[in-house]
Amino acid sequence: MLVRRARIPEELLPDDPPEDRPWPLSVPCVAQLVEEDMTFERPVTMLVGENGSGKSTLVEAFAEAWGLDARGGRAGRKYGNDRPKTPLGEILRLESTSAGARQRGGSRHKRKGYFLRAETAFGFMETVSSMAGYWDENTSEMSHGEGFLAVFEAMFREPGFYVMDEPEAALSFQSCLRLVDLMYRLGESGAQVICATHSPILAATPGADIIEVGDHGFRRTTWEDLALVDHWRRYMNNPTAYLRYVTQG
Repeated sequence: MLVRRARIPEELLPDDPPEDRPWPLSVPCVAQLVEEDMTFERPVTMLVGENGSGKSTLVEAFAEAWGLDARGGRAGRKYGNDRPKTPLGEILRLESTSAGARQRGGSRHKRKGYFLRAETAFGFMETVSSMAGYWDENTSEMSHGEGFLAVFEAMFREPGFYVMDEPEAALSFQSCLRLVDLMYRLGESGAQVICATHSPILAATPGADIIEVGDHGFRRTTWEDLALVDHWRRYMNNPTAYLRYVTQG
């Protein structure tokens, strides 16, 4: 592992009382992080929660704290580091392990990692296509899912810090299973993965630490106890029980 903790130093917080702090400090999961930090206990961490729960806000800041661009891309890109950071990325700090400190302590070229953000990934792939240091395939001639898999295979290799925001957006069931295998192998290799997801398939990655994000803030849980898994299981067993409410009126 490369990172053991995410925290926000007290001296970087605004002077407002906690209940009056501006966004994103008002988001429950961020407010909890201010109070007690977020620890990383396993090589693969899954952040699971509803839309608007703050998952993307967190993973963007984790990526930026490692030196990755919040819009996506690989570590060590000089031009990516010149962009303004997100509000949380400006103040969040990562506490490294000894292996992480060795990567972060040298030149930017020593830093290994990648941030794949589903919202911006397609445009980014077109921008860097055929550039040195990326992938050989022409992703513009692929489906979105094939393009994502090409990025994973080319960029998610070395022991580095890999952050993903809803990578399942373009993936089929089988492709999600391929990503599970990749994340598992990365974790075994000494890399670290943090993935925000709505996918029960990705959340089931063997050995992953699961953190559920919501109005409560954040808490560790198991795959079986995830609200996401419960909803999918009940829906697949009896879709009509859900759809009759959706289609009424």
